[in-house]
Amino acid sequence: MSKSQKTVYGGQAVVEGVMFGGKYHYVTAIRRRDHSIDYFHLPRKQNPTLTSFKKIPFLRGIIAIIEASANGSKHLNFSTERYDTDPKDDEKLKEKEAPKLSMYLSVATIGVISFLFGKFAFTLIPIFLAELTRPLFSSDVAQVLVEGFFKLLILLCYIYFVSLTPLIKRVFQYHGAEHKVINTFEAGAELTVENVQAHSRLHYRCGSSFILFTVIVGVFVYMAVPTSPLWLRIVDRLILIPVVLGIAFEVLQFTNKLRDVPVLKYLGLPGLWLQLLTTKEPSHDQVEVAIHSFNELLRKEKEAEYKIETEEIV
Repeated sequence: MSKSQKTVYGGQAVVEGVMFGGKYHYVTAIRRRDHSIDYFHLPRKQNPTLTSFKKIPFLRGIIAIIEASANGSKHLNFSTERYDTDPKDDEKLKEKEAPKLSMYLSVATIGVISFLFGKFAFTLIPIFLAELTRPLFSSDVAQVLVEGFFKLLILLCYIYFVSLTPLIKRVFQYHGAEHKVINTFEAGAELTVENVQAHSRLHYRCGSSFILFTVIVGVFVYMAVPTSPLWLRIVDRLILIPVVLGIAFEVLQFTNKLRDVPVLKYLGLPGLWLQLLTTKEPSHDQVEVAIHSFNELLRKEKEAEYKIETEEIV
């Protein structure tokens, strides 16, 4: 098996395109208004400290989430900006490219802050809703279950209603295209539109599954702490966010490893069910963009590996 096959590839849908990440690079391909395909490349920075943290179970999940949120913001920013501009204005954009590069750090920071804000809201709102039911469900166990129910309900309703908007529906289609490409590659099939379309739009390693696992894991973790008084319940939930995220990430990795094992593969089904909402069947044009993105990533990865091997020989 080649080095590229040993690499675990991941991706993310963006506006009118798909981003894929490998060991050395991130690549985004988008289809512009004139139907041409444009690319955005970013090298994957190797931080020795972060790399060592990624080897530590439970902690590696938190690092991966922060890294994915930061990088995803950069690629999403590129896709939104490039898609909305006329290709004739590309030269003008290049002149502004240097100062924009200096803004990437702040864009990444915003992405991380947005994720944390959303996680806090997603954690706190169900608490207050569950508290309203305390006259009916007074025990700690009942309160945790009700809290989990409201959290799941909010998650499903939010995803469903945003998926009704034209923009998000297309993003979810590209999300499906991303999964189909990864599934086709992992199956060892040639990346053609026909082959990719024949594969599933669901994948065990998806971030959507991770979000659902945070809800499920949270129910079990919160059973260990009291639900009253209210202020202590809120403090406990906020403090335990990293714990829940870390465990949920390990559960995601575990279910992915078991996806080909009879009976045990069903452990990942809840995450796949949620992906029925967060992914849509893509068009041939959208699959074509995803294939272009992944092939470009493979090309950049091969160049990086060749450079490393050459430097080692010298």
